[in-house]
Amino acid sequence: MSDTPGGPGQSGQDPDDNNPFKGTPFEQIFSQMGGFGGGGQMPDLNALMSQMQSLFAPGGDDGGPVNWETVTDLARKSAAQEPDPTVTPAQSGAVADAVRLADHWLDTTTGFASGVTTTAAWSRAEWIVETVDVWKVLVEPIAGSATNALGAAMPEEMRQLAGPLMAMLGKASGAMVASQVGSGLGALAGDVLSASDIGLPLGPIGKAALLPTNVTAFAAELPDVTADDVLLYLALREAAHQRLFAGVPWLRDHLIGAVADYGKGMDFDTSGMESKLREIDMTNPQAMQDALAGGLFDPEPSPAQKAALEKLEVTLALVEGWVDEVVGQATAERMPAAAKLQETVRRRRAAGGPAEQTFATLVGLELRPRRLRDASTLWGSLRTRQGEEARDGVWMSPHLLPTAADLDDPLGFREGSDAPSALTEDEFDAELRNLLDGGTQE
Repeated sequence: MSDTPGGPGQSGQDPDDNNPFKGTPFEQIFSQMGGFGGGGQMPDLNALMSQMQSLFAPGGDDGGPVNWETVTDLARKSAAQEPDPTVTPAQSGAVADAVRLADHWLDTTTGFASGVTTTAAWSRAEWIVETVDVWKVLVEPIAGSATNALGAAMPEEMRQLAGPLMAMLGKASGAMVASQVGSGLGALAGDVLSASDIGLPLGPIGKAALLPTNVTAFAAELPDVTADDVLLYLALREAAHQRLFAGVPWLRDHLIGAVADYGKGMDFDTSGMESKLREIDMTNPQAMQDALAGGLFDPEPSPAQKAALEKLEVTLALVEGWVDEVVGQATAERMPAAAKLQETVRRRRAAGGPAEQTFATLVGLELRPRRLRDASTLWGSLRTRQGEEARDGVWMSPHLLPTAADLDDPLGFREGSDAPSALTEDEFDAELRNLLDGGTQE
């Protein structure tokens, strides 16, 4: 019999009264792992950590929440479910020739200089390896947010006691993200056609890369277009992306940083975790991994994130619309099949494939431009009215970019600024004095 009031030996005492995790998602975890059994005893944290350690691989060498070796391995295994032949020298040469010709054509459509310093033909596995550094920046904030959500779900009085356990739970969220990212990247590798295919600069700076295996499969779906035309058209799009990112130095970090910041502020709904955890056999590592991969934590975008997401989607649309516009300009008199290819790519980018939809469940946003057509129309209208320099000059600063409202009326963007009235000499002098005085005169 216990001498401690309220101890396990006291009759009539509800064992759950000693459970500091009661009503939280951790109650289900600990009850399945042997803690707070019939006697309401504190769980053996060392035993819990031992069990959880067996479930989750350690994080990466850089101390981050996600083991990227595991991600890469899972992604490559997923991509290898379909044939992924090694790129041949002939394919590499064809890609290099196509990019070289594409850059020559684009010289006539924009003042931005070529951004291509090297070319590459990648297998699916090579795409995974070459782009993983950027995916780290995009995805790790999600893992950090999930870990923070787990910590917030733990009662305050238990956080110090369970410090080591929190590290294990951090590995749990990292394992969840690693599994989903690995599956998502493996699926994406089977769909993407180039390094910049999803609108973000995923590859090394200046490297224009295409995936011949995927390009061949894409061309097979277009029987009325030659494989050479398909390759050249996709090379034009890749080279145009490279020009834009090279000519607009702030754009790469702006886009990647926006996605990372969006994930960093993600909220996770832990209220539904308890019901999900009831269905998991905590002694079965595979069951736990499957539950984590299936979305144990539901991301909940905040109002601020929803506003940020709209701006991000508009910027993605503007990037894709600009590429669509300059490639259309370059091919108008040179490639009869370009109109069909343009429409096919537009539909493909606007709809998104199963792989992009799968990845959207992880990142919390869909990496596709919903308003590509509006953006392309806006850039084309601006060029027609004011010329290429005016169109490309909008990229001088993110503050000059069109907004969602501008995309609602793409033909009206800067409509009143294309023909300014001439100033008389007296008016010019007055405006100059006003400028020098700090703009205080009316």
